[in-house]
Amino acid sequence: MTLKKNTYITLILAALATQSSIFIVIHMIWPGLASESMLITSRWLGLIAILGYCLKRASLTTWIFGSMVIGIVIGLDLPELAMNLKVISQVFLKMIKTVIAPLLFATLVVGIAGHSNLKQVGRMGWKSLLYFEIVTTFALLIGLLAINISQAGVGIELPAGEVPIQGTARTWQEVILHIFPENIAKSIFEGEILQIVFFSILFGIGLAMVKDGKNKQTMLSFTESLSEVMFNFTRVIMYFAPFGVGAAIAYTVGEMGLGILVNLLHLLATLYLALLAFLLLVLLPVALLLKIPVIKFLKAISEPVSIAFATTSSEAALPKAMEAMEKFGVPRKIVAFVMPTGYSFNLDGTTLYLSLAAIFVAQVAGIKMGIEEQLLMVLTLMLTSKGVAGIPRASLIILMGTAASFNLPMAPIFLILAIDELMDMARTSVNVIGNCLATCVIAKWEGEFGLPSNEKMDLSSQEPALDMEMQEVMSN
Repeated sequence: MTLKKNTYITLILAALATQSSIFIVIHMIWPGLASESMLITSRWLGLIAILGYCLKRASLTTWIFGSMVIGIVIGLDLPELAMNLKVISQVFLKMIKTVIAPLLFATLVVGIAGHSNLKQVGRMGWKSLLYFEIVTTFALLIGLLAINISQAGVGIELPAGEVPIQGTARTWQEVILHIFPENIAKSIFEGEILQIVFFSILFGIGLAMVKDGKNKQTMLSFTESLSEVMFNFTRVIMYFAPFGVGAAIAYTVGEMGLGILVNLLHLLATLYLALLAFLLLVLLPVALLLKIPVIKFLKAISEPVSIAFATTSSEAALPKAMEAMEKFGVPRKIVAFVMPTGYSFNLDGTTLYLSLAAIFVAQVAGIKMGIEEQLLMVLTLMLTSKGVAGIPRASLIILMGTAASFNLPMAPIFLILAIDELMDMARTSVNVIGNCLATCVIAKWEGEFGLPSNEKMDLSSQEPALDMEMQEVMSN
């Protein structure tokens, strides 16, 4: 009986959503054929279907998608109400801003001090970090190039008051001085993310140099605890995301109309093409240069990449990715070090997205950034994107912090968040592909890729020690 009832409810919701879609298509093809009252009634019946589906699925992702649709309908049919919803999106923005400084400080310090003893991993340490930085730099530059070519944000007019007042251009000496904090409390108060990052890096290096194991572990435990608390803080804030997104979209549509959605699809297409270009122009040549069998590699990673795409979580794919790479011929000791480290330092898809999204925000605001400013922004993103792989919607936090540092408005970021799930699927998949390839690259450099079976047996005979090494790396 319950199954039948659920089936009937599903059919009713599907019918309501379908009729709404049909009326929208009819209105687009033959404007004026359906009356305005009929279109409004159809939209609200479709809205009931969306609400019913969200209540049935009861997941944050579903509610974010649903809130976007709800916001669009409210913006179209109740523009006066939509204009008053802006305060809800501003509350969400303030909550996100409170996370940025402690989160970056904790994750960067733990990332640096936690990986400080590179003697344990020998040459793999500097080789991995060197490879990660080269590849992520290419990712950032491709993102930068793609958005400058597509100009997806050009032509969008933000509501009055959303664009910050632009100051005079800074000299290169001022730009360099701006990186260094004179007072960390002042930097946190003013949201100067690059200064926070610089302080955190120095703090992490200083902690790594502490000789007293007890004192070092005390501070490391504190920053690890702070990091964990901020992860959970972020998760709590993200439960408010559907309200913030829905209110922001409602306000934007009420003020600017539906034309904004075309620009969002333009941005989505730009990201997918840029990620494809990165795969073909950077990762594929790396694989071919090092003579890694590409077809076998793609078959090996197909399952973890599918998991990443479906769940939009790199972490969900981590165990399967590590297993797949070991079966592919990468020794366990290399997989155990490179893969977890890559999750902090080698997020190719995320870094490409961040550079693309940051320039999109500037384009929407009508702010023309010179090549020097764009490269400085790339440098900022290169540093701030490290060590936050496990944070839900980490890219949103990093993007907001970077936008604040460069005096960019927050309104376009809410527009991006509306399609963030679709963008996250692609960038997360590229993250997993990049990290799987990185293990093969380091194994090739170490001369240990595709060891004969008897050598693998030697490795497996040392499983307890290797498992301890894996646990230690993962805990770091």
